[in-house]
Amino acid sequence: MFRFKIIKEDKETKARVGEIETPHGKFKTPCFMPVATNATVKTLSSEDLEKIGVEVIIANAYHLYLRPGPDIINKAGGLHEFMNWDKPIVTDSGGYQIFSLENVKIEEEGVVFKSKLDGSKHFITPEKAIDIQEKLKADIIMAFDYCPRKWDDYNEVKRSTELTVKWAEKCKKYHGEKEQILFGIIQGGVYKELRKFCMERLESIGFCGYGIGGLSIGEPYEKTEETVNFIVENLPPQRVRYFMGIGMPLQILNLVSLGIDMFDCGMPTHIARNGSTLTWKGKINIKNGKYKEDFSPLDPECDCDVCRNYTKAYIRHLFNTKEILGMRLNSYHNIYFLQRFIERIREAIEKGYFLQFKKSFEKEYN
Repeated sequence: MFRFKIIKEDKETKARVGEIETPHGKFKTPCFMPVATNATVKTLSSEDLEKIGVEVIIANAYHLYLRPGPDIINKAGGLHEFMNWDKPIVTDSGGYQIFSLENVKIEEEGVVFKSKLDGSKHFITPEKAIDIQEKLKADIIMAFDYCPRKWDDYNEVKRSTELTVKWAEKCKKYHGEKEQILFGIIQGGVYKELRKFCMERLESIGFCGYGIGGLSIGEPYEKTEETVNFIVENLPPQRVRYFMGIGMPLQILNLVSLGIDMFDCGMPTHIARNGSTLTWKGKINIKNGKYKEDFSPLDPECDCDVCRNYTKAYIRHLFNTKEILGMRLNSYHNIYFLQRFIERIREAIEKGYFLQFKKSFEKEYN
């Protein structure tokens, strides 16, 4: 069961609001997916996410393959049962993580790598990547792709694009027409001819949505924007557009204006665990000494449980004493902030004032 419905398109930008229907319910786009790498958004429970209003999360098949293993999760009934989450789940195939490892051997049929946990040797093929994700029983799964290490190495980007297409075909053939939704991944770096080649081939294979891979890996932002524009202009409008690995407010806002529907990133919770707090006026470091006697909430404009019940001074104290609760409260707030932020973006698009909202937010956000 999959359906993507475009609800509203902005008249001044390429921003749009949509709705995706999956076997575990619907969620609206643009959306931000908190990253549950190991079947948990670090420090937060599934009940926390439910209370925050999160509609969809993403887990990582590579990490779950290594530990606890897809067979164990499958015996539990799949990720939804395993982690007590009854809303949509996306899984990333883990290609990005595998290709970022040292001593990876790339072959035509797949990738050989050593586990970072125990040094054991593994061979992941496109078929195996899909088999793992099918056992995890996520609602939306991703084709296995080759993410190049360097954005400006044309030969590597070309090879990654060709193998991504070849592997996508194998993924689609192995997956067949099962209930899970399979997205392709568009590679090609900043090279338009490679992106075009990849999109045309993936469209001929037949996918209803695409992850945009191989960006935000060191290239100048102008190149990122130029590439996203090119992809959006050359994809059929009914395809879901998912920018992988982006999750900071200004990045999201700009990419929404370029037509992106889905985002995920572990950064908001990563920085939260290190004391960085997202607010409507910008990012603050809660460990800063100036908050020692600041008994105001993290963000006076926020109505989350943390901001209604705790102060900057208290949360700063928790970080300084290395109490786990500090990381938990800050993570809760950051995810809550991003959910409200993305809701305001959707509202602005639906009511026709997105560009005004974008300019206002960019002016206020430090």
